[in-house]
Amino acid sequence: MTDSHSPCLYTAVDSSLLAAAAYSTEETLELQFRSGAVYRYFAVPSAVFPNLIAATSKGTYFNRHIRNNFHYQLLV
Repeated sequence: MTDSHSPCLYTAVDSSLLAAAAYSTEETLELQFRSGAVYRYFAVPSAVFPNLIAATSKGTYFNRHIRNNFHYQLLV
């Protein structure tokens, strides 16, 4: 977890879709995809991050619970 003055701390994930994920106290979730793209998702409940990390399939969790559910911004 980070504050508004420090960058998100990424956690590497074992996934064919995602390379890493980070969550901030500002309720933003950043996902780094294997493609190299990085997206920031806004107003994400705090339970989403640990659920994503614990999911057997990160890609399935992303598609069911994150994709198309939150406003997002392409960072890279």
